[in-house]
Amino acid sequence: MAIKKYKPTTPGQRGMTGASFEEITKTTPERSLLVPLRKSGGRNSYGRITVRHRGGGNRRNIRLVDFKRDKLGIPAQVAAIEYDPNRTARLALLHYADGEKRYILAPLDLRVGDTVLSGPTAEIRPGNTLPITNIPVGTMVHNIELKVGKGGQLVRAAGGAAQLLAKEGEYAQIRMPSGEVRLVLQRCMATIGQIGNVDHSNIKLGKAGRKRHMGIRPTVRGTAMSPRDHPHGGGEGRQPIGMPGPKSPWGKPTRGAVTRRNKKTDQYIVRRRGKKRR
Repeated sequence: MAIKKYKPTTPGQRGMTGASFEEITKTTPERSLLVPLRKSGGRNSYGRITVRHRGGGNRRNIRLVDFKRDKLGIPAQVAAIEYDPNRTARLALLHYADGEKRYILAPLDLRVGDTVLSGPTAEIRPGNTLPITNIPVGTMVHNIELKVGKGGQLVRAAGGAAQLLAKEGEYAQIRMPSGEVRLVLQRCMATIGQIGNVDHSNIKLGKAGRKRHMGIRPTVRGTAMSPRDHPHGGGEGRQPIGMPGPKSPWGKPTRGAVTRRNKKTDQYIVRRRGKKRR
């Protein structure tokens, strides 16, 4: 995938970049795999906003993506590479030998006409899905299961890839894109290769309108609010935060504060992710 620049015919286009979509081979999605997306605007059943900064955006349809890859031993041919508005990765449309059609996350270097396979006997090639116990150490994988048969939950974003580091007992050590090393059952499934659309993180939106098209509404700074609306608010003119550490609108510590509370899975984390250096 390449990044394209726009001719600055307007001020908003001066710093704007976008995807070239050169890998896309089909513009209309498979209708049998579409479900309408009903938007809530961040509001609950009482009409109250429970998730801020959501609303509007273009209409979308959900593409039913096969994260389980449970058609074992049945080869499938890649019929098209498609765009998905609901995720950063591209989708590959598979036509199975028995006539069924499914979407999967499109890995890097997967082309139209290639054949993919799921199961313990599959080759170590991009797009094939195997149990971790059948994958050699050092292989780059994505769409990794955490529970056997539940479907892939880890490493599903554009450009993502995890590396299989070691196998010991019934668990395998996998290094995530964040740098975290985690234990995963070797009976769980994982897909070979790195997810495509690797240049997605280099795209510059360039103007506020592109955020609105994505369904993301503006964010107001806490220092611009009143004291009743935000802990950072109030004061004549610009003021520092004036408290030990920045706070969320509800008074909770933010910017680096630990929010993880899932103690049940702490035992599976071998090494925590470190802070990314800029």
